[in-house]
Amino acid sequence: TINQHQLSLSLWISISQSYHQHNFTGLAPQSEYTVPAAVKAAGYGICAEELSSVVESHDIKKLKAHGGTEGLLSKVSTSESDGVSTSKDKLASRQEIFGINKFAETEARSFWVFVWEALHDMTLMILAACAFFSLVVGIATEGWPKGAHDGLGIVASILLVVFVTATSDYRQSLQFKDLDKEKKKITVQVIRSGYRQKLSIYELLVGDIVHLSIGDQVPADGLFVSGFSLLINESSLTGESEPVAVNAENPFLLSGTKVQDGSCKMLVTTVGMRTQWGKLMATLSEGGDDETPLQVKLNGVATIIGKIGLVFAVVTFAVLTESLFRRKIMDGSYLSWSGDDALELLEFFAIAVTIVVVAVPEGLPLAVTLSLAFAMKKMMNDKALVRHLAACETMGSATSICSDKTGTLTTNHMTVVKACICGKIKEVEKSSDAKSLFSELPDSVMTMLSQSIFNNTGGDVVINQDGKREILGTPTEAAILELGLSLGGDFQAVRKATTLIKVEPFNSAKKRMGVVIQLPGGAFRAHCKGASEIILASCSKYLNDQGNAVPLDSATVAHLNATIESFANEALRTLCLAYIEVADGFSANDAIPEEGYTCIGIVGIKDPVRPGVKESVAICRSAGITVRMVTGDNINTAKAIARECGILTEGGLAIEGPDFRTKSAEEMYKLIPKIQVMARSSPLDKHTLVKNLRTTHEEVVAVTGDGTNDAPALHEADIGLAMGIAGTEVAKESADVIILDDNFSTIVTVAKWGRSVYINIQKFVQFQLTVNVVALVVNFSSACMTGSAPLTAVQLLWVNMIMDTLGALALATEPPNDELMKRTPVGRKGNFISNIMWRNIMGQAIYQFFVIWYLQTEGKTLFELKGDNSDLVLNTLIFNCFVFCQKYN
Repeated sequence: TINQHQLSLSLWISISQSYHQHNFTGLAPQSEYTVPAAVKAAGYGICAEELSSVVESHDIKKLKAHGGTEGLLSKVSTSESDGVSTSKDKLASRQEIFGINKFAETEARSFWVFVWEALHDMTLMILAACAFFSLVVGIATEGWPKGAHDGLGIVASILLVVFVTATSDYRQSLQFKDLDKEKKKITVQVIRSGYRQKLSIYELLVGDIVHLSIGDQVPADGLFVSGFSLLINESSLTGESEPVAVNAENPFLLSGTKVQDGSCKMLVTTVGMRTQWGKLMATLSEGGDDETPLQVKLNGVATIIGKIGLVFAVVTFAVLTESLFRRKIMDGSYLSWSGDDALELLEFFAIAVTIVVVAVPEGLPLAVTLSLAFAMKKMMNDKALVRHLAACETMGSATSICSDKTGTLTTNHMTVVKACICGKIKEVEKSSDAKSLFSELPDSVMTMLSQSIFNNTGGDVVINQDGKREILGTPTEAAILELGLSLGGDFQAVRKATTLIKVEPFNSAKKRMGVVIQLPGGAFRAHCKGASEIILASCSKYLNDQGNAVPLDSATVAHLNATIESFANEALRTLCLAYIEVADGFSANDAIPEEGYTCIGIVGIKDPVRPGVKESVAICRSAGITVRMVTGDNINTAKAIARECGILTEGGLAIEGPDFRTKSAEEMYKLIPKIQVMARSSPLDKHTLVKNLRTTHEEVVAVTGDGTNDAPALHEADIGLAMGIAGTEVAKESADVIILDDNFSTIVTVAKWGRSVYINIQKFVQFQLTVNVVALVVNFSSACMTGSAPLTAVQLLWVNMIMDTLGALALATEPPNDELMKRTPVGRKGNFISNIMWRNIMGQAIYQFFVIWYLQTEGKTLFELKGDNSDLVLNTLIFNCFVFCQKYN
C-alpha cells in the first residue's frame, strides 16, 4: 500500500512540476517514432501509447515532432470541423486501436465477501474452535443427533452474528453504489460527421472534437484546438489552487480537471485507463485493512477472556481427571481402563469446552453490529453517509482532525465582503449592507461602478433552465458580478446600453484586464481592473464622496494604500476598479491606455467561513480534539482564516509545506504537535503529517478531503472524510464517511455519534461480562465439586444471543448528547474496560452469585418455576439481564 501511495504521489508531483520543467521554445527534432503495423493498417498514423505520452509529459517538442495539433488531427483521421466518421466499422476500428473511455472500476464486492470478512472477528473464531471440539466430543459420547446439539447451537449463533453483520455492510455498499450512479449521466457536446451532438462521456473515442465551456469537466486527456480565454482548474489532480491558462502554446488538457473560464474545442487523444485520471485510479487500492481502535480493544477483551476461559477450562479438566484417577486408585482399578472411562474423559473435555463457551461473550459481535448499524442509519439523517460500518466508532476515538480549508471550513463561494468607494470603507457581505452602500453613493458613482462591473468582466449573468438567475465565470468574476447585482444593477440593461469595442483579457504578467466601450452618445471609455497596487499606480484621479473626479493627493494615496494593506491582512484578495475617457476615433487595433485612470474603488474578496464552524472548532477543543488546517493556499490567507475559525491559537504554529518537508525526523517529532496550520502543502506533505500523527505520536487521525490529490492522506488516516458535493470520485472511493453537505459542523456530529457508539458498547460489555463472570464461576465451581456443569453451552448461548440482544438494542439506541463532547477522547491507548467498570462488573456478579446460591438453598426459582438447578440459574440470569437493562434505561 505504501508503494502504491508513493507511486500515486510521484504521479501527481510529476504532473504539477511538468509545466516548469519543460522548455517550450525552439524547434523540435524530427520524431524517431515508428507507427505499428496494425495501427498503420487501420488507417492511423500514431498509436495510443505515443498519444498518451505526448499529453502526459506535456512535451511540446514531441508534439511539434508530430506536426503539432494539426498533425495529430490528421494522424487520428479527424478534423476540427467534421470530427470523426460515424460509420460503425470505423468507430469499431477506432475503439479497437485506441480503446474506450471507461475506467476499470473496483469490482463490486458480493454479499459472500462481506460474510467472509465478518468471520474474522476474534470472538467468533474462538467460538468456532469451541463448536468444532463440542461437535467432535458430543457425537463421540452421545452419538448423532443428540451429541451435536451444543455444537450446532454454537454454529447457529456464529451464523446469526455473521449474517447480521454482513447484511448491514452489504446494504450500505449498495447505498453508496446508488449514490454513485449520478456520475454516469454526464454528457458532452461532440462533433461527429460534421454534426454537433450530445454524447455520454463514456462513448467518447480518440479523435472526437469536444466542445468545452465554463463548468464542464474535461472528460478525457486531449489537446486544445481552438478557443477563447480558457482557464483550467487542475486542483483535483495537482492540488494547485491557481487555474492554468490553456492555449496554443500550452495545449494540454487532463481528464478530471474542470473548465473555470472560457471555452474551447478539444481533440481527444487518450481515453479510459490510459488517461492521467485512469492511471491514478489504477494506483489506488481499496485500503482500509487496518483495524479500528475499538476493534483492537474488543479483540483484546475477547483474547483476554478467551485466555481466562481456557485457564478455567484446563483447571476444570485437570480437577475432574484427577478425581477420576483418585477414584480408580481407591477402587484398585487404575491399571484397567475401559471404554466407559474413555467416554467419561471425553465428557470432562466437553465440560471444559462449555467453560470456554461460558466465558466468551458471544453476544458482543452482534451487539457491536447493532450499535453501529443504528448509528449509521441515524448519521445518514445528519448528512453523513457511512461507507464502512466500523467508521461509526472510529471517529469517536479521534484525537486529531486534519481539515481542508476551501469548501469545508469555508463556503467555497468567493464573495466581496468589503469595499472602499468614494474614500469610504463599508462591509458589503450581506445584501442589506450592499443596499446601505447603494443609498449612500451618488447616482453618478453608481452608474460608473455598474458600468465597470458589468462590462469589464469575463463572466456572464444568465437565466438557467429552471428560470433562475445564474452567474457564470471564475470565482473572482462571479463575486464582483454578485456585488453589482446586489447594488441593484441590471446586467443585461447595462450591457445593451453600450457597445463593446475591445477586450483585453486578464494577463498574469500585467495582472490586469481592460475593455473599451462606446457610450450611447458616441464617446469612448476604457475600464480596467486588476491587482490593487498596479491599478492604483496607474491612476491620477479618484471619485470623491460627491461623485466628482478629483486629483489624487498624497494623503488620499496613503489612505487607499493603507486600505489595501488592511484588506490583505484580513486575508482578502483586493482588486481596484478604474476608468478613463478615451479620445474619439478609437478602434479595436489601438492599444488600451495604461496611465491616467480615475479610481472608482477597491473591493476585498474572500471565501467566507461557513456559519457554525467557529463554534464547532470550539466544541472539538473542549472535547480534546486538535483541529489542524491543511491547505494549498498561501500562508497569510491560511493564518487569517484559521484565526477566524479558532484553529490558530496563541502558541500554535503555522508552517508552509516547503519548510515542513525539509525537516529531519527528529525535528518533525518535536514540531508536529505544535502545528495548527500547514499552508502551500503538497499531497506528500499532507500524507507525511497524517502518517507521523498516527505512527510516531499514536493519535487517532481523521482527515477531510475533496480532491484526487487527497486520496493518499484519506487512505493513511484512521478515518477518511470525503466531501459529497465538491469531492472527486477518487476521494469518495478512498473515504470511510462521505459528508453530504461539505460542512465541518457535520464532522463534529460524526464525532459525537462515534463517542456515543463507544460508550454504548462499553455499557453492553459491562452488562454481558456481569452475566458471563457469574456463569463462569457457577459452572467452574459446580464442575469441580460435583463433576457436572449446571449450564450447558446452548443454555448460555440462549442467554447471550437472545436475551443479550434485547439488552444490546436497549443500550445501542441511546442517542448522543452534548455532554459527550466535554470528555477527553479515548484515543488509541485508552483502556476499554476502566477500573470503575471492573468494580461494577464484579459487584453485580457477586450479587447475582449470592442470589443463585440463596435460591438453590431455598429450593425454588424466582418465577416459581419447577425444574433442576440449570433452570434455576438460567432464570436468575435472565432476570438480572432485565434488571440491568432497566437500570441503564
